[in-house]
Amino acid sequence: MTIEQPLSAEDALATLMITVSAADADIRTAELIKINNAINNLPVFASYDVDHLPRISQMVFDLLEQEDGLEALFGLIRDALPEKLYETAYAFSCDVAAADGTIGAAESRMLEEIRYEFDIDRLHAAAIERGARARHMTL
Repeated sequence: MTIEQPLSAEDALATLMITVSAADADIRTAELIKINNAINNLPVFASYDVDHLPRISQMVFDLLEQEDGLEALFGLIRDALPEKLYETAYAFSCDVAAADGTIGAAESRMLEEIRYEFDIDRLHAAAIERGARARHMTL
């Protein structure tokens, strides 16, 4: 898959999760497991071809190295993702960010950018974030 090929909605969701994981330049095992579990178990990915993941990942890494790469990534994601999945995408992003038990500054900024890009209402975002925190609490 190249940037010239359009992303599917599932590709866009995977792209966003990988982008959140890569935001702090430290892709943790817990984050990769969270992405893998989402893709393998959630209904929105029921017909997804997991063979796309290596190419999607490389596209994310290549674009994040470019000066306006994040803007380009969001453009690709918005083009592929139906608006009805914006909150779903944000929920997946929060789950990936929370998967390792901490949300650092870079991940927090990325979540803020996603909220802005998808125009997610602050109250809805807070509810989604609280759900992610609750799912990833430890004793």
